[in-house]
Amino acid sequence: MPDSSALVKSVDAVLAALNKHDYLCDRGLATSIHLAASLSRPLLLEGEAGVGKTEVAKVLTAVTGGELIRLQCYDGIDATQALYEWNYTRQLLHLRAAEATGTAQADNTDALEDELFTERFLIRRPLLAAIDHRSEIPPVLLIDEVDRADDEFEAFLLEALSDYSVTIPELGTFHADNPPIVVITSNRTRDVHDALKRRALYHWVDHPNFEREVAIIAAKAPTVPGPLARQVAAAASEFREMGLYKPPGIAETLDWANALHLLGASELTESNVDDTLGALLKYREDQDRARRTGLDAVIKVALGA
Repeated sequence: MPDSSALVKSVDAVLAALNKHDYLCDRGLATSIHLAASLSRPLLLEGEAGVGKTEVAKVLTAVTGGELIRLQCYDGIDATQALYEWNYTRQLLHLRAAEATGTAQADNTDALEDELFTERFLIRRPLLAAIDHRSEIPPVLLIDEVDRADDEFEAFLLEALSDYSVTIPELGTFHADNPPIVVITSNRTRDVHDALKRRALYHWVDHPNFEREVAIIAAKAPTVPGPLARQVAAAASEFREMGLYKPPGIAETLDWANALHLLGASELTESNVDDTLGALLKYREDQDRARRTGLDAVIKVALGA
């Protein structure tokens, strides 16, 4: 059962709630989540791609029972895509209907124009939807890959998240009496502005250690035998030390473990590792480097895990 109060009870309650939903994190991340929820502050998660930053927002919705509202950032995104826009097609249809029924002539023009700028014609984009959520359980607002946006958009976010208020000139100010849980992620392709970091609580999400990755595989891919799961986790850790362009994340580790199990592998061999390397390493250059470095050395370490 969802428990929206679990996040503010204690760090141990957060750990237990996340573990219940098969998200196995360290105490540092659980502490950051607890503080962000208790203080109504955004939580900025940085780390390499694939370490489970986005998954934090997803599992928080499962814990609280709230809605997940996702704002995917990209180069060129602006306030319109994040906040709101007017449904111009529906406004035009309303005008035509007024003309057809004679209402446009009977009513004064100002009144008809006022009708066009009501909530009936408002399209709520993620940020407005999260602030004006009107539900007992606050939603989880995921602002994903904020490092893809520009400084101007960051400044806009900072203003909106400072007091969870936004103003629409035609309608007035919308304020969240019960603020959303805000999770901001960054792959650190560029530095996020210091002002946004000061507004948020910060946590660096690293790749899991060996034992935690084994536990993640056991939770997310329960059909994979334990010995194979340990070998996969050990091999993935070795690959991450090779200075690859895109080190394998948790998702790739799970894909690889499932692929090996599907092919009937009971342990890693140079043959099955080479055949399934595309499930783990998604760039040709990374695969070439892994093969040049030596798959046999990786397998030797993994078999001893």
